[in-house]
Order: sequence, then structure tokens, then C-alpha cells
Amino acid sequence: MSDPTTLLVFFAATVTAVATGLGALPLMAMRNVTPRALAYGNAVAAGLMLAATFSLISEGFEFSGFRTLVGLVLGLIGIWLAKRVLDTRTDVSIANVQGADGLKILLIMGVMTMHSAAEGVGVGVAYGSGRDLGDFITIAIALHNVPEGLAIALIMVPRGASVGKAAWWAILSSVPQPLLAVPAFLFVLSFAPFLPVGLGLAAGAMLWMIFSELLPDASEGVEPATTGVIVTLSFTVMMGLTLVLGG
Repeated sequence: MSDPTTLLVFFAATVTAVATGLGALPLMAMRNVTPRALAYGNAVAAGLMLAATFSLISEGFEFSGFRTLVGLVLGLIGIWLAKRVLDTRTDVSIANVQGADGLKILLIMGVMTMHSAAEGVGVGVAYGSGRDLGDFITIAIALHNVPEGLAIALIMVPRGASVGKAAWWAILSSVPQPLLAVPAFLFVLSFAPFLPVGLGLAAGAMLWMIFSELLPDASEGVEPATTGVIVTLSFTVMMGLTLVLGG
């Protein structure tokens, strides 16, 4: 197998970004959005994101446990400060969704963009270690990005965004992957020490989003026991995918 090239790395990371948009497609079957359906969507999104967070932390610990923990704290501080600033704005609008729902979508987009940035560096660093590892990581991230795109769509579509716009915004959240994969590949020795920090950063922001926004919203529409079942099943499915890919 030939050695990886810059063009190959960019193409591979672009594929992972586009795969995120596929997650919105199942929501094309959604006809109307009831409060219960919105609660179910929040619970599923929380379970998917919780599994993604677990994977981010596990991967970060393989590089440096301490730097991953530093990233977790920085991610928490960053998303908390962003929420404080955005709470002072009354004109938040994204994908034709305004007000509190627009703010929630903006926060989830910010969290998933941080997540994508860390994954982009991961793709570049992996290709810096060889074509075989790079191809495997690319396939794994692309497959993971589909349910992560679903998590984004489950937040956006029930709040008024079209499926097409949800898919577009999901892809947009993954744009950092091709943008950061190439420099990480070219300067792997410089980027590698920051990878666990980036993974922890994304994980910390996602954890805050899950417990501060998604789960409280989910519990407003269905009883907590049902929310717990949905979150656990979603988490299990996502971790099952991780197990299959890891095997």
C-alpha cells in the first residue's frame, strides 16, 4: 500500500465530515413534533453524545491521562462561559430557529465543532503513523459521525429546522476535520501532544451539554425512568458500534 499523501489525508477527512450529514436522513420520516417526541429526541441525543464522550476520554487517556483531564476542565469552562455570554443575547437565530431553541442549537453546534476538531487532528496524526492506521481511523470516525449527525438533527429538526438544513449544519460542524487533518499530518510531532487536550476539551463540553441541557429537557416530556431507558439503550448501541469497529 502506498504512503499517505496530503491529498489523501484531505479527502479522507472530508469523507468523515460528509458522513455526519447522513445522520439527519432518518428524520425525513418525522411528520409532526409533539412534546413527547421532542423529549425522546433529546434522550436519544444524550445517549449518543454520552457514548461519544466516553470514546473521546478513552482515546485521550491512551496518549496522556493528565492532558486529557486538563482538556476536560477547559472544555467545561469554555462551554459554561459561552452559555453565560449567549444568555445575554435575545437575537440568537440559526437555521431559521430563534430564541431559546436557537440558543440550544448554537450550543450543540459549538460542542460538536470542538469534537470534530479533535477528530480531525486524530485523522492527521493517524496518517502520520502510516496508511493502514490512517485508513482504519478514517473509516471508524466516518461511521461514528453518522449517529453523531443524528444527535445534531434530533436537536434541530424537532425545533423547526428542516432535515436538509440539519444535514447541512451537521456537515458544517465537521468542517474542522479536513481543515485540521492536513496540518496535523504534515506536523504530526507538533500536533500529537495537543491531541489529548483537544479530545478532553470536546468531552468536557459534551458532558456539560448532556447534563445541563439535554437530560433536563428530556425529563420535561417523559418520566425520568423512560428517559433513563432511552439514554442507556442509545449509549449501548453507540458503544456496540465502537466495539465492532475496534474489533
